[in-house]
Amino acid sequence: MADPESPLLHALRQAVRSAPEQAEFRVALAEALLNAGDADGAIVELGEALRLAPDSVPARQLMLRALSGGTPAESVPAEKPDAGFDWPTAEAELRDVAPPPRFTPAPAPPPAAPVPPPAAADDAREDPRGAPAHEVERPALTLADVGGLSDVKDRLQAAFLAPLRNPELRRLYGKSLRGGLLLYGPPGCGKTFVARAVAGELGASFVSVGIADVLDMWIGSSERNLSELFQLARRQAPCVLFFDEVDALGQRRSQTRNSTMRTTVNQFLAELDSVGSDNEGVFVLGATNAPWDVDPALRRPGRFDRTVLVLPPDAEARAEILRYHLRDRPIAGVDLASLVERTDGFSGADVAHLCESAAEIALMDAVRSGEARLMGMPDFDAALADARPSTGPWFDAARSVALFANEGGAYDDLAAYFKSHKGTKGR
Repeated sequence: MADPESPLLHALRQAVRSAPEQAEFRVALAEALLNAGDADGAIVELGEALRLAPDSVPARQLMLRALSGGTPAESVPAEKPDAGFDWPTAEAELRDVAPPPRFTPAPAPPPAAPVPPPAAADDAREDPRGAPAHEVERPALTLADVGGLSDVKDRLQAAFLAPLRNPELRRLYGKSLRGGLLLYGPPGCGKTFVARAVAGELGASFVSVGIADVLDMWIGSSERNLSELFQLARRQAPCVLFFDEVDALGQRRSQTRNSTMRTTVNQFLAELDSVGSDNEGVFVLGATNAPWDVDPALRRPGRFDRTVLVLPPDAEARAEILRYHLRDRPIAGVDLASLVERTDGFSGADVAHLCESAAEIALMDAVRSGEARLMGMPDFDAALADARPSTGPWFDAARSVALFANEGGAYDDLAAYFKSHKGTKGR
């Protein structure tokens, strides 16, 4: 049997307890147990690892070695892992060790459907059962789940949510729901998260569209893809159709020499204008890090005519993000107020990465010492020593636009932000 006091085994067991869903930790512990002569203990860990990751080749190879009595891997005959092995029998022997699903190979996928003839190529992007080929979500998020960002929530209420929820007042004041909403700001600040929360707030379907969902190498295919996505949103109405990186899909036509991109933008404009269709119940949201690169025609009334600046999280939001990412980690003596102050200017993604880096420092220290310990402020101090806000380059570019190219007051909110943060370097 393995020595229970072995520092390596102790550290690996601590790692498994801290992250029980990480199959890699269980495989590493099983290998150490095998090397120490504890084949039975290794089988238990490998059974659980294969439940979590049925396709793990290292776990399968170690299981073969463990079931053969701990024979080193190099002495096992060089056969395919599944060849000649009685998996059902092994599963029956281990039925009380780990819960299903077991490591019996998954059933073979059904044969592919025949390719439709060219005459059927113009059908909508649906599978044979009529379900949309593009993923349609039903987000459970609401704006209450978005920490901080009170200014963004107010703008969304005024421009989008309040008129929708009060149809009688909307008709009284002649408020139109035509047009879309453009979220812009530095990367990693939660624009996609806010868009999903808007869909959840409306109780609407959510379709997220990226560059790869639209752009195609064949002439006319990009325009067709855009048309089909809008058709899908109309069928799923009420639906939030969210375009990420809209500056890439709707870039300034004057800056591109590619005729295909120009016709794609033209199709985008036609769909937003509801040419030949009705966009009632389709709420179009876009997100971009570079609104100044979006074609001006896309920002005219009736299209992406309303903009919301999504800035790095404020103190309240950073505190919520820190609590979220530390909720399942072993911590002690962490000064949350100090971390909130020292992460001013960090994006939400930066704050999440800080927590990940501090956990990595504590984990490596535990591996080296053989003793698991709690995460503390020294780990965050070390992580902060190498951390820099990723928003700096974006603010450097945005400052020039807000101060010298603010045509028609399109970036007044950004200019106001710089005015109120004159003494803050890099923001």
